Amino acid sequence: MNTSPGAHASHGLASRLLAGQSIVLVAGALTAGLVATIIGPPIFHDHLLQAGHPSNSPELAHIEMAYRDASLISVGVGLLISLLAATAVTWFLTRRLRRPLDQVTHAARELSRGHYATRVPLVGSGTELETLATAFNTMAARLEGVEDTRRRMLSDLAHELRTPIATLSAYHEGLHDGIASLGPDSRAALTEQTERLTRLADDIDEVSTAEEGRLDLDLHDHAVADLLWAAHEGMRERYAAQGVSLVIDPTAAAGLAVKVDRHRIGQVLTNLLTNALRHTPPGATVTVAAQRDGAEVGINVTDNGEGMTPEQLEHAFERFYRGDSARTRDRTGSGIGLTISKAIVDAHGGSITAASAGSSLGTTFIVSLPTTLNDQSR
Repeated sequence: MNTSPGAHASHGLASRLLAGQSIVLVAGALTAGLVATIIGPPIFHDHLLQAGHPSNSPELAHIEMAYRDASLISVGVGLLISLLAATAVTWFLTRRLRRPLDQVTHAARELSRGHYATRVPLVGSGTELETLATAFNTMAARLEGVEDTRRRMLSDLAHELRTPIATLSAYHEGLHDGIASLGPDSRAALTEQTERLTRLADDIDEVSTAEEGRLDLDLHDHAVADLLWAAHEGMRERYAAQGVSLVIDPTAAAGLAVKVDRHRIGQVLTNLLTNALRHTPPGATVTVAAQRDGAEVGINVTDNGEGMTPEQLEHAFERFYRGDSARTRDRTGSGIGLTISKAIVDAHGGSITAASAGSSLGTTFIVSLPTTLNDQSR
């Protein structure tokens, strides 16, 4: 015996459909019967008199009785046939709706148990049910993506924490056992790993604050060229130390202005330039430029370094995501600089995207920000 919630739901739906149709049919039959009983006979009687039948004729009484009986029989038979038709239609609709509704119910139950790969098959049960199934599948896919991101985030977080914790633990044991001494080298190593943990904690807190919309922005009008040169000055020495050229192209940026938090946008540009430096070999060039694009200003950070694969582009702004080469060559980053940058740009009402022609063909990050109303280029 099927006692599942889906079966109860479909049976309840059938009962409600049949009850609703029966109420309408009975109301219609009662109305027709009352009309035929109260209004019909006087009208029929008048027409018989107009046709020449005497008012006291016995035939007149039989004719009127026949009219009433025929009307009542017609209404009764019609009601019976309508009820049978309503039952058949209800049975058909219930069978047609039961399967997709049971599938949605089962999928929802599986989703609540954490089985995020569950999907509702599209069985062609009608536009509304197809729309419901499509919406459910979209929701399930997004939940699955969120769960995958959460798992990857926890895995990457554990990966990020493992090295500094292992280093600190090794020095602690060495100092405790007398194998190592607390000299300048030990202090430097302990300080570096402690700062790394502190930086990681600060970055996690900052990206959470930004993504939750709790970022306080001090918005003012700023010339785009000033923002570019400020970012250049902040990164110039690091680029020179690694032999990478940092070029600012202020030509198209002349006269452009944006209303932003200078500190936060500076943080975005610093993150992008740091990321470009991490993926660009010595002797290569990183270029920063800006241009007007409709009602927005696009700031481009372009390098001719390692480039990115389609898979890397897809995950570029996810927490802790970094390419394998970046992990090998430079382990100073927390892996969420691009995530923080995206959250900051989103808070300004802008957008940030990444583009690359492929591996070893360089990468371009484009930050799009709304222009100010008093833009000098208008």
